[in-house]
Amino acid sequence: MPVKYCKVIVEYKTPFPEPLRIQKGDQVQITEKENDWSGWIWCITKDGKEGWIPESYLTIQEDIASLLQDYDATELNAIVGEEFVIEKEESGWFFVSGKKGRKGWIPIKNVEISLDEAIYK
Repeated sequence: MPVKYCKVIVEYKTPFPEPLRIQKGDQVQITEKENDWSGWIWCITKDGKEGWIPESYLTIQEDIASLLQDYDATELNAIVGEEFVIEKEESGWFFVSGKKGRKGWIPIKNVEISLDEAIYK
């Protein structure tokens, strides 16, 4: 599978400065399924932290879910022209890594995708 790159074309600022970081097997309470981002569910951890989790990362039974894998909800603040390597895609978002070691989620609609490594140099 070829490496994909992206360049920010619309600035993004996260509304969630304190992201969830939870481990496989942890349980969360589901509070909201309907939102602007299909495939994401608003959840609360046992210690009261809240955030969006991809539905595909959860095993759901009524209003309680268990994590199928580790999850870090960090969203990146990104400026126009910033470049990233795309690590994975999930329901309208890319998980990306940057040149300075920054990693996190950014909306797909805010970037331009490329297979050309030259944009990342």
